[in-house]
Amino acid sequence: MLPLRVLVVDDHHLFRQGLVGLLSTRPDLVKVVGEAESGQEAVILADRVKPDLVLMDIYMPEGDGLSAARTIRQQLPETNVVMLTASETDEHFQEAIQLGVAGYLLKNLDANELFDLIEGVERGEAALTRAMASRLLKSAAKRSLNEDKGEEELTEREIEVLRLLTKGYSNLQISEELNISVNTVKTHISHILKKLQLKNRTQAAAYAVQRRLVDPD
Repeated sequence: MLPLRVLVVDDHHLFRQGLVGLLSTRPDLVKVVGEAESGQEAVILADRVKPDLVLMDIYMPEGDGLSAARTIRQQLPETNVVMLTASETDEHFQEAIQLGVAGYLLKNLDANELFDLIEGVERGEAALTRAMASRLLKSAAKRSLNEDKGEEELTEREIEVLRLLTKGYSNLQISEELNISVNTVKTHISHILKKLQLKNRTQAAAYAVQRRLVDPD
């Protein structure tokens, strides 16, 4: 399996340099293909190098990270964007979800956890720590993603998959819990997202909490 091609975006040179150095210790998992220090530069560089993953800060000059994420998601839908930030505000949580980012991580994250979450993104999973997922889901549960959507559209098995997904289970863990193949899990998740008109697992989890299909805790 080829390493993920990663674009690192942060206006703080020391942090960016440190992150690039950290990522270089796992050449089997990631390959840094570019660095940017503003949202505007990130959009231009992403279009040029077509990365698999963008790790991006929010607070930056010349275009903030969320605005850049929106543009990158529109121009390069196959590219995953993960916000790596110091911001814990619900406003940023909500906007990031609506943009369809693949994850939202805080900069005080442990290195090993970062690598584990990046591996999860490669498998199509959301890059969220359990603590961040809990905060994010509680916040998202206060708002309706779409009043016209309803869990009655889902099959019983799809609801089971959705509940486990919301608890933070990986595809492999869901397959073991329900005694089905990983490919079947992926198929169920694809159907769930299509039926509910959602962009990714993060939005699906938020929907499940908002509809009280699961306990946000």
